[in-house]
Amino acid sequence: MRYPDGGGLTAEQRLRREQVRMQAADRFADGASDAQVAGEFRVSRMSANRWRRTLETGGREALVSKGAGGAVCKLDDAQLARLEQALEEGPTAHGWDDQCWTLARIAEVIGRLFRVSYTVGGVCYLLHRLGWSWQAPCRRAAERDEKAIAAWKDEQWPIIKGWRRSRARGCASRTRPARP
Repeated sequence: MRYPDGGGLTAEQRLRREQVRMQAADRFADGASDAQVAGEFRVSRMSANRWRRTLETGGREALVSKGAGGAVCKLDDAQLARLEQALEEGPTAHGWDDQCWTLARIAEVIGRLFRVSYTVGGVCYLLHRLGWSWQAPCRRAAERDEKAIAAWKDEQWPIIKGWRRSRARGCASRTRPARP
């Protein structure tokens, strides 16, 4: 729920929290302690203490919500729609030979299409916001020969590994041999 709707709190949730802070300010004005306010509004004592200190230094105006947190998205709605379209086209349409969208590749596509730079972490947040996820590439060599690997495991590995002792009862310690 958090990522597809843009993350963070909605405007209504921010307004509700602001109202709680204002009610707490009224209780502080009545002489309530941090512990009393924390218990009454079901918040931590640390939050109540922070509200009281903010109220003392900046007044009630300092308790007003400052709006949605986080950085502003560098892409507008039309650009986000174009980015989703580019992602749906697939990596091969953008010059890569496999079907794997990595964060670095998506950052490169964003740079090409919109002349905007995103960090790999920023691309990850942006993808979650759009409801997408990145894909980790499979690190296998193109020259890998599965038949040769299986043959080596069957023929060479037992020779390298050596023979095993029987499953007879024994002790792993060299100084204490097993009893018959």
